[in-house]
Amino acid sequence: MEREITDSNGITWVCIQAYSGISHNAENQDAAQVKGQEDTYWVVCTPSGGAKSVRLKLQGEWEKSYSDEMLLNEIQAQQGV
Repeated sequence: MEREITDSNGITWVCIQAYSGISHNAENQDAAQVKGQEDTYWVVCTPSGGAKSVRLKLQGEWEKSYSDEMLLNEIQAQQGV
């Protein structure tokens, strides 16, 4: 559950669903889910440059359903850009 995207400034972002590195069992999937919001998960995006990591709330199978542009828009919105 990882995506790598590059923005217009040449910064490469690696986005990964929270807790996915622990294992793929249902308990960790539940831990990554946003409480009270069905089919919504916490995703952390870490940049290659000097920008700070951001934490996003994304829907469903975000790693397949979100385009690069959609992910970059979410990152920019979270940064307040």
